[in-house]
Amino acid sequence: MKKSHIFGIVVIAIAVMIIASTVGDASSYVTFKEAKELSQGGDKKMIHVVGQLKKDAAGHVVGIMESPDKLSFSFVMVDNDGQEQKVLHNKPMPQDFMRSEQVVIIGKYGRKNFIADQILLKCPSKYEEQKVK
Repeated sequence: MKKSHIFGIVVIAIAVMIIASTVGDASSYVTFKEAKELSQGGDKKMIHVVGQLKKDAAGHVVGIMESPDKLSFSFVMVDNDGQEQKVLHNKPMPQDFMRSEQVVIIGKYGRKNFIADQILLKCPSKYEEQKVK
C-alpha cells in the first residue's frame, strides 16, 4: 500500500470518530417531565425544553420577576404538554422576550426549578413581510 492510501484511511477514520462523538452530544426537545427524569438520572448533558411563556386570559405574559439589578430574571413557561415550570436565568432578559411566540430553554434542573443557561426566542412577526395597503 502507498503512503498516500494509508494517510487517506487515517484521515477518514479520524473523521468518523469525530462525527460519532458529536452525535452523542446532540439533543432533542423534551418536556419538563422528561427533563426532570433526565436530571435525576445523573445525565450531565444540557437539556432543551420548548414551550411558550405563560399568559393570562387577555394574552399578557405573567410570572416574570426581574432581579433588582436587572442582571437575572425568572419566568413561568408552559411546555408542549401543558406543564408549567418556573425557569431561572442568570443573565439579563433578552430583547423581545415578552413578544416571543415560542421559547427554547437550554439548561438543567436545580432543586425545584429549571435553570436556563441559554434562551432561544422565536418571533415570526419580526421576519414576516409587512403588507402594503
